[in-house]
Amino acid sequence: MATELSLKYGCNPNQKPSRIFMQEGELPIEVLNGKPGYINFLDAFNSWQLVKELKQATGLPAAASFKHVSPAGAAVAVPMSDTLKKIYFVDDLTLSPLATAYARARGADRMSSYGDFIALSDICDKETALLIQREVSDGIIAPGYTDEALEILKSKRKGTYNIVKIDEAYQPAPIEHKDCFGITFEQGRNELKIDGELLGNLVTETKNLTEEAKRDLIISLITLKYTQSNSVCYAKDGQAIGIGAGQQSRIHCTRLAGNKADIWFLRQHPKVLALLFKADIRRPDRDNTIDVYISDDYEDVIGDDNWQLMFTSQPEPLTREEKKEWLSQMSGVSLGSDAFFPFGDNIERAHRSGVEFIAQPGGSIRDDHVIDTCNKYGITMAFTGIRLFHH
Repeated sequence: MATELSLKYGCNPNQKPSRIFMQEGELPIEVLNGKPGYINFLDAFNSWQLVKELKQATGLPAAASFKHVSPAGAAVAVPMSDTLKKIYFVDDLTLSPLATAYARARGADRMSSYGDFIALSDICDKETALLIQREVSDGIIAPGYTDEALEILKSKRKGTYNIVKIDEAYQPAPIEHKDCFGITFEQGRNELKIDGELLGNLVTETKNLTEEAKRDLIISLITLKYTQSNSVCYAKDGQAIGIGAGQQSRIHCTRLAGNKADIWFLRQHPKVLALLFKADIRRPDRDNTIDVYISDDYEDVIGDDNWQLMFTSQPEPLTREEKKEWLSQMSGVSLGSDAFFPFGDNIERAHRSGVEFIAQPGGSIRDDHVIDTCNKYGITMAFTGIRLFHH
């Protein structure tokens, strides 16, 4: 390992010179293949911290799919239903627990995960590598790779796929620095441990917090710890299903994440599962087509003049009434917020996406209104007392 690594350029091609380096000691990473760039490494180091903490908190293999320094998805290795395997396009694969975690992480928002940077909590195995091999991705970081997995991954992108190995024993300095406009900022690292103890202060009338809900709230909070703020995360069945990142308004975070969660659930609608795609349609085109089919712009893909481009027979539209009825069945969703909800409108929006459990810091002057709105819908809410801003 070296003390520094030169990069092609920074965030943009005009930002030169560029490098990553250690003030003291050696870099805790080894580039096994490819030439990762500045943003690749930002994604790699943020996503590695996320999956490492998910594994520590749940005891399960974890994976994350990162884009532009925020997760598109994050998950742990909870077994999947046949429906999820189908909508994640993995029903033809043998999945190890680690591969299951990545299939879930990528499946949360497949459009956003296109060209992602992947983080794995465990040594990458053959099954996970075979899954990654057929997806469009920029690179991966993991504590190790089996020989078979490494050879499979090296074959991606004509041999240029970015493969990074990290020393899982590495511990960063307790004080971190960041330069902005020639000025250095200094702060203590956010070493806050997120676990079930944070969920003890239940402030609503309903105090039904299942073990599955606790797990999903922990997943959402750890995900938010490494998501550009403001941010909100919906989670269900061991994975994020909707992440709203980097919004200036809390309600916009809640809407954005909720809309993504709705799309995740609508992809499981029988009409979507029954779509008859042509055999030669690429996965990214199929993902995009499904998202358009679910939207109000469905005529763009199933209209009389263009349905033949994607399908072997013309699909029926998924009507607004059918979507509303299907979404009304969504339940058991957990939601985390990186800062307090200032108004009850966030709860109203969350309720429409099946949210039954919430974890947020609390501390708003309108906490009473937020609690009352939760009570209106029988939602269980915990005040964690901790903020999770990340910039």
